[in-house]
Amino acid sequence: MLSFFKDYKKFAIAFGVVSLIIIILIYNTLNVYKPLPIYQPVMVSTELVDSTIQHQKKYHKIADFSFTNQNGQTITQNNYKDKIYVADFFFTTCQTICPIMTDHMVEIQKEILDDSDIMLLSHSVTPEIDSVEQLKRYAVKKGVNDKKWNLVTGNKKDIYQLARKSYLAVKDNAYTGPFDMVHTENFMLIDKKRQIRGFYDGTDSEDINRLLSDIEILKKEYE
Repeated sequence: MLSFFKDYKKFAIAFGVVSLIIIILIYNTLNVYKPLPIYQPVMVSTELVDSTIQHQKKYHKIADFSFTNQNGQTITQNNYKDKIYVADFFFTTCQTICPIMTDHMVEIQKEILDDSDIMLLSHSVTPEIDSVEQLKRYAVKKGVNDKKWNLVTGNKKDIYQLARKSYLAVKDNAYTGPFDMVHTENFMLIDKKRQIRGFYDGTDSEDINRLLSDIEILKKEYE
């Protein structure tokens, strides 16, 4: 009888050890780090991508740019060098999705305010309306932190080309004139190599939470 209990005790210990190992393996499997995808033009809806790059499968990056922000300062890719940033396209007089998008960008700003690695960048799709003065009024109204978030205006052709050839984010509006755009609700997550790492619905609270989570995932690449 004593021999039986001794054998049972050994079995129970062995079973416990094996069970613990299995639990640890399952936990590690479920929590394994998975890098975010690197989006290429071929992976995005053709209506958002310039026809010249629709079939591009690799090496896509955000092109150099130069615009003017809400304070009249020139903003280029150098202001975002070695930064992770969230970009979008909007216009200050929009009464549909833009107010929701801006409010969500304000929420993101609050979350990343003390993180020196993260910035925000919003491009106007109606630069003929959104002057520096107009952007400044909008920035003050919405609580934009100048150190974290640039609202930019500039040459319409340059914005159009950046939107469709770099950010893959707006639709062509050929019916209203050259370089006119129909912006989408998309927020784009850009990494330190100027690559697109995610697209998010800027009007959807759940997608904003996903974006914030993805920022944390992306930061792990640089640890």
